[in-house]
Amino acid sequence: MTDIPRENVQSYPRPPALEPVPHRITIRFGGLLVADTTRALRVLETHHAPSYYVPPDDIQAALRTAKGSSFCEWKGVARYLDVIAGGKTSMRAAWTYDRPTARFAALAGHLAFYAGLMDEVWVGDLRVSPQQGDFYGGWITPNLDGQIKGAPGTRHW
Repeated sequence: MTDIPRENVQSYPRPPALEPVPHRITIRFGGLLVADTTRALRVLETHHAPSYYVPPDDIQAALRTAKGSSFCEWKGVARYLDVIAGGKTSMRAAWTYDRPTARFAALAGHLAFYAGLMDEVWVGDLRVSPQQGDFYGGWITPNLDGQIKGAPGTRHW
């Protein structure tokens, strides 16, 4: 069983922190394993479920650049990607920072996935639930406490 300590999202820092993930991350889509890594990074920010970033060498899915971008005051400009596996396509299901800010330079090229747009996402042996809403891509695991933004009325906390 994965030994993940309890964490309260309200005690996460602002500005956010970047840290290595000591657990295996697996993602399935289209009936296939699209990512499998023990080298993920995660971003922790107040009121957010952690966002997990997978190194590109540990991704087996086809990726296609999608339209649009977004800006994070901490990480910089994000580019979106469609994820293609097993004959299925999930539109704008992943994002990456090609040239993140200096504080988040380690994220360059790593990809984050919206858990709700994949078939299954796991941190160790804990199945992930997606963060609510249509913008934030945090992964909710059973060890998280506190109020997680993303639901209606919480976007600008």
